Amino acid sequence: MTLLLMAAGKGSRYGKLKQFDGFGPNEEFLMEFSIYDAIQEGFDHIVVITQKTNVEFLKDHLAARLPGEIKIDVLAQELTDLPDGLEVGGERQKPWGTAHAVWTARNVISDPFVVINADDYYGKMAYARAASFISQAENKNKFGLVAYTLKDTLSDFGSVSRGVCKQEGSSLLSVEERIKIEEKDGVILDSDTGIKFTGDELVSMNFWVCSPSIFGQIEQDLKKFIETGDNLEKGEVYLPFVIQEMLQQGKASVDVIPANSTWFGVTYADDKDVAIASLSSMVGQGDYPSPLWS
Repeated sequence: MTLLLMAAGKGSRYGKLKQFDGFGPNEEFLMEFSIYDAIQEGFDHIVVITQKTNVEFLKDHLAARLPGEIKIDVLAQELTDLPDGLEVGGERQKPWGTAHAVWTARNVISDPFVVINADDYYGKMAYARAASFISQAENKNKFGLVAYTLKDTLSDFGSVSRGVCKQEGSSLLSVEERIKIEEKDGVILDSDTGIKFTGDELVSMNFWVCSPSIFGQIEQDLKKFIETGDNLEKGEVYLPFVIQEMLQQGKASVDVIPANSTWFGVTYADDKDVAIASLSSMVGQGDYPSPLWS
């Protein structure tokens, strides 16, 4: 099984490249705990998508730590990596979004795989549930979304963007993006729309179980986006939108899989102290060895 980590972001709100910041007791990156948890559940192929300037550093870093039997691919998400026949000029400075990041791995992944953010912690149970889903899925068009309870994903230091799940039974119907969710005076609401939440809603934290069939859909969507020519300087093709399009067109079904697990992220610089304390506590309880890799 393959774990793909998206680590090409620039951390504008955090202030620096949080993917390579030390969070563990021995300065381990946050992504290393995700990789460790995945390996414990049988994942044996790690793919990291990052900026070109970080590829060699990250290859060396992971190769020196991960068990020798684990396959590692570190790939650069590049602006010029486009479907055949497409070229884009102009002022654009960054690649084409999270779907494009996943598409970067099209030549190294041929089986169902998990996609996560490199700068989030998802918890051990999430990987166990994803591995179980992969082992039981018989349909190549079967996708999964490992989802978290909204109230457990908020930040004490500012608003957050969350994709709120709409579902019928365990089947995902849609993910509605709410861009400014925060808790004020005991009430959780989206300040952008005024919509209130109970806090028990399941939300997407970009933990997807994908079929390789997604690569063809991303390629189609990239072509459409670029050929249409709208907002080519800053627009992006987002992974959740691609999956939702496949869902709406009947090209895929998506099961919502409650993570039953702890999540935390580092959207803001002040979130770092919380993350460090959480990891230190888990190490102290014996959930992880220290150092993480022996």
